[in-house]
Amino acid sequence: MKVQVEELSPIEKKLSIEVENSRVAEELNRAYSRLGQQVRLPGFRQGKVPRRILEQRFRDQVEDEVIQRVVQAAYVEAIREHKVEVVANPQVTNSGIKADAPFTFEARVEVKPKVEPKDYNELPLTKTDTAVTDEQLNDQLERMRRSLGRLDPVTDRDTAAANDFVTVDFEATIDGQPFTGSKADGISVQVAPGELVESKIAALEGVKVGEAKDIDYAFPQDYRVEEVRGKTARFHITVKDLKKEIVPELNDEFAKETGIAQSLDELRTKMRTDMERSKKAQVEGEEREALMKVLIERNPFEVPRAMVERAMDSMLRGALQQLQRQGVDPSRLNLDFNRLREDMREKAVQEVKGTLLFEAIAEKESIQASDADVDARIEQLANEAGQPVAVVQRYFKGPDERLGLSLRLREEKTIEFLRSRAKYS
Repeated sequence: MKVQVEELSPIEKKLSIEVENSRVAEELNRAYSRLGQQVRLPGFRQGKVPRRILEQRFRDQVEDEVIQRVVQAAYVEAIREHKVEVVANPQVTNSGIKADAPFTFEARVEVKPKVEPKDYNELPLTKTDTAVTDEQLNDQLERMRRSLGRLDPVTDRDTAAANDFVTVDFEATIDGQPFTGSKADGISVQVAPGELVESKIAALEGVKVGEAKDIDYAFPQDYRVEEVRGKTARFHITVKDLKKEIVPELNDEFAKETGIAQSLDELRTKMRTDMERSKKAQVEGEEREALMKVLIERNPFEVPRAMVERAMDSMLRGALQQLQRQGVDPSRLNLDFNRLREDMREKAVQEVKGTLLFEAIAEKESIQASDADVDARIEQLANEAGQPVAVVQRYFKGPDERLGLSLRLREEKTIEFLRSRAKYS
C-alpha cells in the first residue's frame, strides 16, 4: 500500500492512498463467495451460482461493499502508520475498481493542529481571597432559615403590614388598554421594597383585606416582554388575604431540621467548609478563563470545525443537564436548541483553543497525572460525596472514564503550574 500525505492547511490533510490490486481481488473473491452461499436464483442450486452470473446481477452492490471495506481498512492503516491525528471522519473520493489496476482513493480530513506554546510565563492574574467571612456565612444561614419557613394566615388583623405575603387579584392597563398578562387572580406578592415584576409591592402596606389600591408601575427598560418594556402601567390591585412568614429560630433544632448537622456549631463549620470549597472552585474557574484568554491572545492558531462542533454539543448538553438538576424540564421551555447551540460557538472556539494550549504546555513541561493521582482524586470525590471509595471507583472503572479523569487532572496540574509562574496584581 502506498500513502502520500499532503498538508492542505494546519488543520486539514489529504491522504492519497493506493491499494494493491491483489488485495482488492481477495476482497472481491470473499464477497462473491459469501454472496454465492446466500443468494437463490432460479435454475441454480444454492451455493452453485457461477461467479459470472453473480457479477452480471450484483456487480455494483458487491463493488460498493468491497470499496467501503477496503477504504476503511486502508485509511485506518494509513493514519496509524503516518501518525495523522484526525479529529473527524474523512471525506473520501475514489474512481472505482478497475481490472488489473491498483485501487486508489483520496481522503481529506481535519486534523489536530500542532501547537507550539510561547509566552506563557508571568501571565497576569488578579489575586482573589477565597476565605468566607462571618457576614457571608450568616447571610447564607439566614437564607437557609427562610427557606425552611412557612406562611401562616394572619388572624389578629385585616390590614397588610410590612413583609406580609398577600394574595391579590389585579387588572392593569397601559394608556387605558389591557395588554398580555394584564389580568390575574390569586397571585402571591410580598409587601416589601422591590420590583413589582419580582412580586414585591411595598405600596400595599395599610390596605385592608377586600379593599383595592391603584398604583402606577414603570416596567424596566430591559424587561423580557417587549410589548410593555419601558412603559408605565396602571394596576388596580385587590387584596384577598394576608399571610405572615414564620421562620425557625437559629438553634440546634434548626440545625437538625436541615439534615446537615446535629448542632448549630457543627452546621456553621460544615457550611463554612462547603462555601470555601465553592468559592475556591469559582475562583479557579475564573482564573482558568483568564489564563486561557491571555494564552489565546499570545498564541493565535486555527482550530478544526469538528472540534468546535463537539464542544458546542457538550456545552449544550451541560446546560440542559443543569436545568434538569434544578428541576426544570427543558422540553417545556419552548427553546430554540439550534439557536441556543449556535450562540455557544464563540465560547466553544475559545474552549477548544484553551484546551489545546493547556495540553501543549503540559507536553512541553512534561506535566503528567499518574495512576496515584487518579486514585487520590477518586478517594477525594468519594469523601466529598460521602460515598464509599468502591462506589465511586465503579464510575471510573472503564479505561475511557479513567483516561478522562487523568486528562482533567493533567490540565489542573498545568493550570497550577501557570499560576505558580503568574504575575498577580
